[in-house]
Amino acid sequence: MPASQPAQRTATRWLATIACALAVPLAVPAISHAEESNPNNYSCLGQVVPGAPEAGSEEQQVRYVFYCDGPITGYQLQSQIPVTGVEGSPLLVVNREKNALTDTFSCSGAFPGYALNCVGATKAGYEWITGQFAIGKKLCAEPRVDPLLTVTYAYLEKGVVTQAISGPFDLGRPRGCRADAFSGGTRLNPKPPVKAHKKARKHKQAGAKKR
Repeated sequence: MPASQPAQRTATRWLATIACALAVPLAVPAISHAEESNPNNYSCLGQVVPGAPEAGSEEQQVRYVFYCDGPITGYQLQSQIPVTGVEGSPLLVVNREKNALTDTFSCSGAFPGYALNCVGATKAGYEWITGQFAIGKKLCAEPRVDPLLTVTYAYLEKGVVTQAISGPFDLGRPRGCRADAFSGGTRLNPKPPVKAHKKARKHKQAGAKKR
């Protein structure tokens, strides 16, 4: 996957994918806008959806989008599915209504691997960050990718650089996939898979034979 692409060449594709992602409500309540957030105790919300195809690549692309209630200077996504590539320059959507795009983050990692690391900066909270990574399997095939997000914030305090960290936050299983026995659970809040009752299956099969 290319390390980075000029925003001018990819803006249309990014906007279409972001609009699709943001059109689906997040699976958790929105963060209330507090006046000030503790950078060691941020709240972040996000989700993953199908990504846009990459030229020259047949691998499954996964789009992630998230925001936090305070500014950040870096983040890491940890996947339980091997990550085979990453979009090098995630975009920052400063204003959803004006679709303002800025290229302020840079991502890298060892691939195949289980994490991607990104550094950059948001100026304030509630700014959407969206990027893309690749996996070597179909998006909706089990086990489905369910990345965890950890964010960092470096700031000056009395002339000393201080590093804060918040997370992990569960971005959840991919949106847009058909529900199955594992639906409803996440990595941080797993639930036992739903199994069809044997009697119910036999009854269904018997009914099918009568037809």
